Amino acid sequence: MPEGDTVYLTATNLNAALAGRVLTGCDIRVPAFATVDLSGETFHEVVPRGKHLLMHVGEATIHSHLKMEGSWHLYRPGSRWKRPAYQARAVLTTQEWVAVGFDLGELDIVPTKDEESIVGYLGPDPLADDWDENEAVKRMLAEPSRPVGLALLDQRVIAGLGNVYRNELCFLRGVLPTRPVGEVSEPLKLVQLGQRLIHANRNRATRTTTGKLRGETAWVHGRDGKPCFRCGTLIRAGNLGENELQERNTFYCPVCQT
Repeated sequence: MPEGDTVYLTATNLNAALAGRVLTGCDIRVPAFATVDLSGETFHEVVPRGKHLLMHVGEATIHSHLKMEGSWHLYRPGSRWKRPAYQARAVLTTQEWVAVGFDLGELDIVPTKDEESIVGYLGPDPLADDWDENEAVKRMLAEPSRPVGLALLDQRVIAGLGNVYRNELCFLRGVLPTRPVGEVSEPLKLVQLGQRLIHANRNRATRTTTGKLRGETAWVHGRDGKPCFRCGTLIRAGNLGENELQERNTFYCPVCQT
């Protein structure tokens, strides 16, 4: 699933192409909003909010969430799309560009004044100007018996961190994802490290937590059965989620993490 840094880069690229432009075409291909036509309205800005994209057009907000398979592409008018047309959920056209949202996990259109009804539950965003690390720690510690690996994935705690950052942060801070968050020493440092990592990756096409842009870009994520870079012990894999439907893979070193 795309994480907050991917969404941030997507918003940056969309905003550079569309901000200040007038929509000449608006084709929303989901039943609930198929009759909405924002043609003639001005594209004000594209704003990332955790893993969510907020497009401000006229007095409306086009909200989307990429989920697992979603993506936004930019094309010049008349150019060939890289994904099949049946996967398109939104096609927004200006004189210079065509923005196409493919396989969007969520797509809503609401008055901008009401957009908090969609994203107001989100916790602090480490890529936002109003990032509040102390509020993030407070939310994380609200359930001290909860596994830290679940708290890091909870968008109500920190908006934008996903499974890659969850696994990498736990390794870098030497804690198992299953450790109760109340037993994590110096949780503020964990939160601060998460902010630094995602901020460093916000403008990169390739995410890295090791500092390498080629080769091994992760310490543990996706490396089960391979030796730990620190101690040589084989990385293990597991599952962790609030329930079976929400389980995500965990990757950890049984020696470096306790």
